Amino acid sequence: MQWKSRKLARLLEPLNTLCAVSDKLYESPLSPFLVAGQVHRLPRYVFISPGWDGPYLRVGLFAAIHGDEIAGSHALVRLLQRWQENPDEVRGYELFVYPVCNPSGFDTGTRHNAQDLDLNREFWHDPPSGQPEVRALEQELSALQFDGIISLHADDTSEGLYGLVNGASLTRYVLEPALNAAERYLPRNHDASIDGFAAHNGIVMEPCPQCYRGVLSAPEESAPRPFEIVFETPQGAPLEAQIHAHMAAVHTMLETYRVMRSEAQNI
Repeated sequence: MQWKSRKLARLLEPLNTLCAVSDKLYESPLSPFLVAGQVHRLPRYVFISPGWDGPYLRVGLFAAIHGDEIAGSHALVRLLQRWQENPDEVRGYELFVYPVCNPSGFDTGTRHNAQDLDLNREFWHDPPSGQPEVRALEQELSALQFDGIISLHADDTSEGLYGLVNGASLTRYVLEPALNAAERYLPRNHDASIDGFAAHNGIVMEPCPQCYRGVLSAPEESAPRPFEIVFETPQGAPLEAQIHAHMAAVHTMLETYRVMRSEAQNI
C-alpha cells in the first residue's frame, strides 16, 4: 500500500518490495484511524518461517511506541530483511512485527503522539483509552495471544543498555544473553537503580506493569502469561550502534527462547 507519510514510506519501502516477491513475509497494516485530523495506519508485517512441523511460537515485536525512538524501528526492518535471506534463524516462529506503533509521533520525531499523549501509559485502562493507536494494539494483543512480547525502546536518561522483564519465569534468562550479545555494540547500564527501580546487571527487577502503569503488555487475563521484555538502548549513543544492539538482542532472545522451550518439552 502507499503510505502518506514520506518518512514512514522511506522506512518501509524495502519491506514492501520484499513482500511483493516473498512467500514468508506479508504486509498487513491495521485499519486506518484519525489522530488530530490526520489519517494514519499502524504498519504490521507477518513473517512465518517455512518447513516447520510442530506448533509455531507466536511472538510480537514492537517499536516506536515513542515516536522519537527510531533505532528499534530500523532494527526490525533490517531483521525482516535478514530473515528473508536466512529464515532458519527464526525457524519455528510466527512473528508479528509492528515497526512503528506511534506513526504521528514518528512523523514529527516526538515522544508523544499528535494528541500530546505518551501512548506507553495508555494501555488497559478502565475505561479504555481514547487513543486509536492503543485500541488497535490492544485488539492485537488480545486476539493473537502471543507466546512472547518484545518492545524496543531508547532511553535518553541512560548511558547504557538495560531491560525490563515480566511474565514467564524464564524471561530473565532470555534477557541476560541478549544483553551480552548487545554489549558488542554498546555498554551495559550497571547502576543499582534505573529509572528509580532496583536493577542488577542491567535488568530491572520489578515486573514491567508494576514499573509504569499503562505500558504495552499482554492483557491481565492472559493465561499462560507470555514472556515480556522491554529492551532499552541509550538514546544518546550513535544510531547505528543502537540499531545493531537491538538486532543482536532480538536475535538472541528468539534463539534462546526457542532452545529453552524445546528443552522444557523434552524434560
